Amino acid sequence: MDLFEKCNAFVKPQILKKQGVYPYFRPISGSEGPIVTMEGKSVIMAGSNNYLDLTNHPDVKNAAIEAVEQYGTSCSGSRFLTGTIDLHNELEKEIADFMGKESAMLFTTGFQTSQGVIAPLVEKGDYIISDKDNHASIVAGNMLAASKNVTIVRYKHNNIEDLEKRLSNISKNVGKLIVTDGVFSTDGGIAYLDKITAIAKEYNAKVLVDDAHSFGVIGSGGRGTGHYFGVQDKVDLVMCTFSKSLASVGGFVAGDETVINYLKHKSPALIYSASPTPASVAAAIAALKVLQQNPDLPAKVCSNADKVRKGLRDLGFTILDGKTAIVPVIVGDDEKTFKVWKMLYDEGVFVNAFVAPTTPPGMQMLRTSYMASHTEEHLEYIVDTFKKVGIKAGLI
Repeated sequence: MDLFEKCNAFVKPQILKKQGVYPYFRPISGSEGPIVTMEGKSVIMAGSNNYLDLTNHPDVKNAAIEAVEQYGTSCSGSRFLTGTIDLHNELEKEIADFMGKESAMLFTTGFQTSQGVIAPLVEKGDYIISDKDNHASIVAGNMLAASKNVTIVRYKHNNIEDLEKRLSNISKNVGKLIVTDGVFSTDGGIAYLDKITAIAKEYNAKVLVDDAHSFGVIGSGGRGTGHYFGVQDKVDLVMCTFSKSLASVGGFVAGDETVINYLKHKSPALIYSASPTPASVAAAIAALKVLQQNPDLPAKVCSNADKVRKGLRDLGFTILDGKTAIVPVIVGDDEKTFKVWKMLYDEGVFVNAFVAPTTPPGMQMLRTSYMASHTEEHLEYIVDTFKKVGIKAGLI
């Protein structure tokens, strides 16, 4: 079999493009937060992870510009060698303090963070116990760990009973790492971190939480899932990306100083990758300061999402319950999901189309998400447009 045979046979994107319903890789030519310009027209953005709408904040943009002027465009090396600047150290300290942890470490991307934390921490004979619906970045980290003969155990999504059952079948005398999203990126559900940390203590396991969709959205001042449940001191490690609430690109892990020090010297993802650019680090520092100065922003994000969640549910749409920025609208079929996406887009509302294998069969959805800067008019238009399109498509 020719290696590229599968590539030549992969024609689904071309078919969708010919039908005019291909929802991916749509270029944005201008952005003012909740309103973006796509293909020459203004569209309400109801699918961004820019939860706090800080990518256009003047302090954040100016910080990035000043960093480029002072340090240039790249650090031209890994953190381990020539790639560390004082901004990296500053952000690590600020993150650790904000998250209530002893120490923190930066990575160049959020996706890379999972691989840079999970695999180096485990070794042959250890176990990773991972939620079945964890983000693809965690799955990639697990796969890398599996190459070291680490056993990967997956428990039913957000099912505490199944988690405990699987832990009870593992010896207490081996290393165990429970890994979960704080807020799950597809359905917007919150992991039961209070129960997870209690079970972890009973079975001598460590807990790693990915707060990518929690940071800036839930918890005291937007500090994430551990603070939301009041168990941050029981969470061993928190990792996160800068590409959502912190208006930049990169990632971090925060935890005990000894663990972070170990990772600094044992994580290939850190040692062999070029360090985060000056502009991205400066932007994240500035965004964190804006969040600290405006602790009401996370509540505004969730309030906006709640208004749309209630509005769509009242209309008769199938909505997954949640308390975060993510509001998934179930369509239940690939083809119909693409068609409804296009109908919304034509009416000036951009959302995200999630189909199999990202979702289980029958759970294909339009995943919507909201920002602190969405106005009442924006939210009303989104709900009204869903109503108009939902009736035409037979969803309500």
